This record gives sequence, C-alpha cells and structure tokens, in this order.
Amino acid sequence: MAVALVTDAHLGGPGGEAGPLVRQLLALPEQGCDHLILMGDLCQVWVGDRRYETPEIAQLVKAIDTLRSRGVRVDYIEGNRDFFLADGDYGPVFDRVTDEVAFEVGGVRYLAVHGDGLSAADWKYRFWKRISKSAPSRFFMRHLPVALARRLVRGTEERLDKSNFKHKAEVPEADIRRYGERRLAEGHDVLLLGHYHEPRAWRVDRGEIRLLDAWFRSRRVEWIGRVEP
Repeated sequence: MAVALVTDAHLGGPGGEAGPLVRQLLALPEQGCDHLILMGDLCQVWVGDRRYETPEIAQLVKAIDTLRSRGVRVDYIEGNRDFFLADGDYGPVFDRVTDEVAFEVGGVRYLAVHGDGLSAADWKYRFWKRISKSAPSRFFMRHLPVALARRLVRGTEERLDKSNFKHKAEVPEADIRRYGERRLAEGHDVLLLGHYHEPRAWRVDRGEIRLLDAWFRSRRVEWIGRVEP
C-alpha cells in the first residue's frame, strides 16, 4: 500500500490557486496511491457550509470526487483553519473526516494528526480554538445572512493571519516531544504532524516524530510506502 499525504496547502492564501495541487492529486492513482490523507488547512479557511465555498474549495471537491471514483480512499484531518467539516455539507465528499488517522505500511504503524494546540504556553490560541469551533459558533455560521457570514469568514482569516499565536513564531519542541511520547505509547511507531510548516524529525523512546513540510512551501506530495520508479 502507498499512502500520500498533503498538509497545509493554504490555497487561496500563500498556496495560491488550486490548479497545481489539483493536478498533483489527479496524478496519484497512476503513481500507485491507494490512500490519500489530507492533514488539514488545505485552504485558508474551509467552513462546512456551501455558502462559504471558494473557487479553491470547489476545485478540490471535484478532484477528490474523481479520486474516490478511481478507488483511492481519501481521509481528511481537520486543521485549525477547518470548521465543522465532518457534519457539514462536505462530510460526504470524503471517506472520513476526523481528528487523526492511524494506518500501517510495511509493518510500521503511523498516526497522522494536524498538530495544532500542542504548546502548553499558548493558552490564547487554545481558548480561541475552543470558542471558534463551539456549537454556538456553528449555529451562527449556519444562520447568519450570507453577506454577513462571508464578512465573518474574512475576519476569521485575518485574525488567523495577524495573530501572534506562539505556535507561529517557533516550534514547541518540548511540548511536541511530550505529546509524541504519549501517543506513541498507545501502540504507534511514527507520529506525523503538520501545522508547523517546516520539516523536522526527532527520535524518542518509543519511536519517531516527524513534522511534514507545508505544501505551500514545498509544492510536494509526501509519500509513505511508495517505491520510486
């Protein structure tokens, strides 16, 4: 089995328009991909309501539908810029929308998680996340007039871009290590994280922690288990 992973494309923002990523995704079946894991923040903001759909989201949805029709399993891990996808209009687009995906390739057990909210000191971000993804926020997202709702999404995007959340300034290695050791103790060999936008890796007592590069930086699909031709 060959598993492809994409994280932090931020289409509509620093990742630009969707065309380059869509072309990469549509090529995956010929490259031997059986399972695609999208590890969050594929767009600047993705809300689980069609009223908020952007051209980038529309193109991604069409590509994912094509991949699934060709036998590729597609799982989506919600990131900090994804809101209410699992139970919203886009839930059926994917095989699964979840917080994490466990899979095995070649006898190695992997766990993929987006990775936000791990910094113990970053209480401002954790508070904001709790509020922004709460049931009242979902209610307002679904019932506000369209024009006001779109302004709210733009305001959310600006807040995310301009915030001085600590996790944007530095990678909280100690917190990541503690989290990784706890999760690996559950029976995984490798923990895969996105969110931090730069590739790093650490060996810990029970296995390995890998931070994957953001697609908007690398323009590359990550692979597990693919044999290069």
